[in-house]
Amino acid sequence: MKDAESVKNVALVLESQGFEHCILIVSAMGKTTNALEKVVALYFQKGNYKQEIDIIKQNHIDIAKGIFCDQHSVFQEIALFFDDLEAFLRRNKSPNYSFVYDQVVSSGELISSKILSEYLNEKGFTNQWLDVRDFIKTDDAYQEAEVNWQQTEELIRALPENASYVTQGFIGSDANNFTTTLGREGSDYTAAVFAYCTDAEAMTIWKDVPGVMTGDPRKFENVSLLSNISYEEAIEMAYYGASVIHPKTLQPLQQKNIPFFVKSFLKPEEKGTKISLTAKNELTESYILKNKQTLIRIATRDFSFIAEDHISHIFQLLNQSKIRVSLMQNSAISLALCLEDPFGNIDVFHAELSRDFHTELVKDVSLFTVRNTDLKDLHKFYKNKKVLLEQISRNTLQMVTQ
Repeated sequence: MKDAESVKNVALVLESQGFEHCILIVSAMGKTTNALEKVVALYFQKGNYKQEIDIIKQNHIDIAKGIFCDQHSVFQEIALFFDDLEAFLRRNKSPNYSFVYDQVVSSGELISSKILSEYLNEKGFTNQWLDVRDFIKTDDAYQEAEVNWQQTEELIRALPENASYVTQGFIGSDANNFTTTLGREGSDYTAAVFAYCTDAEAMTIWKDVPGVMTGDPRKFENVSLLSNISYEEAIEMAYYGASVIHPKTLQPLQQKNIPFFVKSFLKPEEKGTKISLTAKNELTESYILKNKQTLIRIATRDFSFIAEDHISHIFQLLNQSKIRVSLMQNSAISLALCLEDPFGNIDVFHAELSRDFHTELVKDVSLFTVRNTDLKDLHKFYKNKKVLLEQISRNTLQMVTQ
């Protein structure tokens, strides 16, 4: 959802799909998460974060004005959410960036879900608004919290089954009831948690694309829809960077064999993609592009072998820096890693690593992956590309390009 019309479109989708015994998981409006991240950055920079909050607040008020009458109670709700946000930032004493991030950025989902819940109730889709922090319990690894499955399942299973609910994606709470977040784009994962804990018949995520495609239509030409794929293939695609699927989403669904649909909220009547335990797996050539990657080459200073103790040390530093490995290739005396750095820790990691190893760092590279390709016809993928690293497996080509 990004505006008043997209909120109204949710009701149109529900008219065609049904709303009985349904749980809706809602993301923040449009680019609200990015805007709230800017608030956090300004807060730590001693900048004018209040001005940015005012802009975000006015955007939500404008959306609500396109849906509700001026006297509707939702405007008071919006004001309270932003009052709470500003009060937190005034009173906060914690220097922990990730902690502050989670308390601030989570506001987007809380506000958007409240707006949607109120609108659906007006349109006859009776629902109860839930604060997801009362149900999804996590550890205190802010920005990348891990779900406490036992506690979460007990809380969600206690919900009455003969009702429908609207709640938030992306967020939870720790043992002290401080807000946590599950990682960017975590709303799909939240839906999977609820599906698992309620033994749902099915889960559907609604996107602005027809389903899972053989490539992002914004980046590749002549892509097509994958109608049926297996959990395993979807997990592989998510791992390689297919943005339509959150990497964590599939595991809880696979454990209980809950079918997972990816459909278009613009054309809800179309079938979309079904991800399940299927024998109809479509192994069609697919393309995935991950930008904003970093390539690092690591070698020992004395030209000795890259041994297990070296690799163990390197991966310990990666874990401490919350840096993810997208591709790895090693030889006798060197190790090449294509890395994703969601928290901006690459320079600190590189400085630490340079104490013990020779290193070469190349920022802002791309990782291009081709799944289910014919290995006899690879030359077409190398045209107009400066390839820094490549890796070919049984049916997958990967190359790091600049």
